[in-house]
Amino acid sequence: MGIIERKEREKAEMRRRIVDAAVEMIVEEGYEKVSIRNIADKIEYSPATIYLYYKDKDELLYDVQSQAFATLAEEFREKINAEDPFKRLEQLAVAYLEFSRQHPELYDLMFIIKAPMNTLVEKEKWENGDPSYDALHGLMQECIEKKVVKFKDATIATLSVWGFAHGLISLHLRGRCTKVSRVPEEDVPRVIATAIDEYLEMIKA
Repeated sequence: MGIIERKEREKAEMRRRIVDAAVEMIVEEGYEKVSIRNIADKIEYSPATIYLYYKDKDELLYDVQSQAFATLAEEFREKINAEDPFKRLEQLAVAYLEFSRQHPELYDLMFIIKAPMNTLVEKEKWENGDPSYDALHGLMQECIEKKVVKFKDATIATLSVWGFAHGLISLHLRGRCTKVSRVPEEDVPRVIATAIDEYLEMIKA
């Protein structure tokens, strides 16, 4: 291995170490507790070292977001295996909802918090969500082709299904469900799951 290749590998490994530390902090302490200084303390480096790899916190959070989406995409691959496309759609909805329950802080970073999206000024497009979106879009296209849903356009179908599930989850994560619907906190997960199930039945052909 040449000097350039070794340096690139070492750089990638360091970025991975920084991202892993940030993910761990977000999961254990919440997004608000994450700072360049706190991450530096966690991996026992100076903040100046972190700034060699990331110009600011937002840029770091963009890579954390990317890893979170990779985790969601992997869960989709593991849990969506039915032969019938509509059944796979139901499995995807369950996996998506379960991910939000198990990783609420990461879900917040992926879909709600603006900070990681601030880096898009310097990027051509937002690619972090592509694997998850493409999984749903491809599935909705198959459902349309096999006439198991009422939709005619895969993009509209994808945004509709995603928007419905995300809306309920976001209301819950932001504490709106209990306050507005008067549903007891302990019943909210069941109510959301039931609402998503009934929505899927509504779009079924």
